[in-house]
Amino acid sequence: MQLINSTTGQTVAIGDTVTTFRGEVGRLSGATQPHTLGSTGRVNVTLNGVMSSCEFFPGVVGLEWKA
Repeated sequence: MQLINSTTGQTVAIGDTVTTFRGEVGRLSGATQPHTLGSTGRVNVTLNGVMSSCEFFPGVVGLEWKA
């Protein structure tokens, strides 16, 4: 599975810049693929100004998993 930008369809990699739906900018620091068909998986984002990584649903930063 690949993590892609929901708007552009481009593949996203660890270290890429992402923006939350609130306009917070950060870097993708990790990701966990969905475990089941109904799951969305999770992404880890280090937001600018925050020392630790935050875990979100992929849709929060405009991402989704594609097979």
